[in-house]
Formats: sequence, C-alpha cells, structure tokens
Amino acid sequence: MSKGRDGAGAGGGAAAVLLRYLREQNRPYSAQDVFSNLQREHGLGKAAVVKALEQLAQQGRIREKAYGKQKIYFADQEQLPAASDAELRGLDAQIAALSGQVQALQQSCRQMEAELKDLSSSMTTSEMAKEIKELRKDCESYTEKLERMKSATNHVTPEEKEKVCSEQKLYCREWRRRKRMATELLDAILEGYPKSKKQFFVSPKSGLCGAGAVLSSTVLSPLCSGRRRSG
Repeated sequence: MSKGRDGAGAGGGAAAVLLRYLREQNRPYSAQDVFSNLQREHGLGKAAVVKALEQLAQQGRIREKAYGKQKIYFADQEQLPAASDAELRGLDAQIAALSGQVQALQQSCRQMEAELKDLSSSMTTSEMAKEIKELRKDCESYTEKLERMKSATNHVTPEEKEKVCSEQKLYCREWRRRKRMATELLDAILEGYPKSKKQFFVSPKSGLCGAGAVLSSTVLSPLCSGRRRSG
C-alpha cells in the first residue's frame, strides 16, 4: 500500500470521503463498488475503504445491510436534510421528465432491435452475389434445355395429342364394360365353386384354369388404372 493511501486512512480522510460520497449519491453500494468508483480519483486502497465503511457503520453515520456474504452500505436517511415541498415538486418533475426519456429510449431500442433482427436474417452482400451467380447459371441451363426442346423434330402436334386422348377415353370405357362383364361372370361361377377364388384361378382340376387367368387379366387390366407404363 502506498504512503498516500496509508495517510488517507489514518487521518480519517477516507471516512470523510466515503461519507460525503454516499450522501451525495444516496444509493446503496458494496465495498467493491465504492473502491472501484473512488480509487482513481482519491487513491484509496480497498482495505482502507472496507475499514472506513465498517467504522462509519459502527458509528451509526451510515447504514449497513448484509445479503449473504456481501455487505451493502448506504447513507442514513434520518441524517439527511428533509426536502421542502418545492424541492419535492422539482424532484417529481425531474422524475417525470426522466421517465419520458426512458420510455423514448426504450422505444428506440425496440425499433433498433427489430431492425437488427431483420438485418441479421437477411443475406450479406457476398451471399447475395453468390446466389445471383447460381441463379444465372440455372437460367443458362434452362435456356439451353429449352432451345434443345424447341429444335427437336419429334414434337407431338395438338392433333396427335387429341387423337391419343380420345383413344385413351375409348379404351377406358371399353375396359370398364369388360371388367363389369368379367366380374359378373366370375361371381356367377364362384357361387357354385366349393373353393376360394384364389384356388379357382390356379387349380388345374377345376378345368377352368385358363378361363380364370383370362378373367383375372381382364379384371386387373392396368389400362385405366392411372398407372403409366414404362417405356
């Protein structure tokens, strides 16, 4: 500890400085807070600050409260001069003005936080440049593919497409008609058949194995089932 700090603590200078500081600020502080706030200006050591605060508390010049292992020090409100009505009104006006400033700052902070959130979720300039490059590459690929399709000679004309669609509708109607006939015939046969439908299709002893296969092929024809044939 330096000689200046020892002198301040021994001569009671530290206690006077701390008492004046606590009364001026009129708010609670820990010994560490007081040391951090006054060390540079007054050259007080932490041990001197702790000792002076404890002495002031023992003398009843300040108040002390313990919160767990930490102690909080603050000015004794009864020793402070009472404020006049004019001073109280001035303080109320000052509080109202500061409250308005706080609300304005909070609103400004919320707006800036929302703006920061939007900016954080947006792409950076380098990311946008990369995305544009990839999109242009895709456009070139699609353009080449479109040109190849346009230059091809095996296009289906509207007339050919209409013909194929008409034939498909015709075949579907015919398939439904044959399916209904085959189903009715199969049901009629199975009424007197002693075994199951599966055995009817595969059993050679029934003498109807070929007919069963034909009926099965007719009923299960994929022509209008909605499935596309490969190739």
